[in-house]
Amino acid sequence: MDSSVTLRPVDADNWRAVAALAVTDAQRAWVADPAYYLALCHYSPVGWQPLAVTDAAGTVVGFLMWAIDPADGAAWLGGITIDATEQGKGYGRAAVSAALVEIDAPSFALSYQPDNTVARALYASLGFAETGEHEDDEVVARRPR
Repeated sequence: MDSSVTLRPVDADNWRAVAALAVTDAQRAWVADPAYYLALCHYSPVGWQPLAVTDAAGTVVGFLMWAIDPADGAAWLGGITIDATEQGKGYGRAAVSAALVEIDAPSFALSYQPDNTVARALYASLGFAETGEHEDDEVVARRPR
């Protein structure tokens, strides 16, 4: 299985495919609809940058957004979503790995619900460690470059 991905800015050509992404019913407790994340990127003062996750054929299979924390320069990764029909193919791991390479920051941070064991295991396997910090009701994990 080829799980290589490309991260592309969300633009006029791919935003509809991003907005159409859907997660499984069980994941809805942890992940918002991509349309919400796109609105957050547009209207939030945080400066979130939206990225479409595309497979080797150029098909949109997922989404993630990122922003730099002005307090410490860390790149926060958020809204990480892989379409339900594309899960289990390594795209989530590949998308986060690509972000770690492509985003110029001294460190990375993300947060997730404490009971989201799949996310917790994935991020730990990519070098993220929980810090004891919380972002709303989520635990924070950080990783150096």
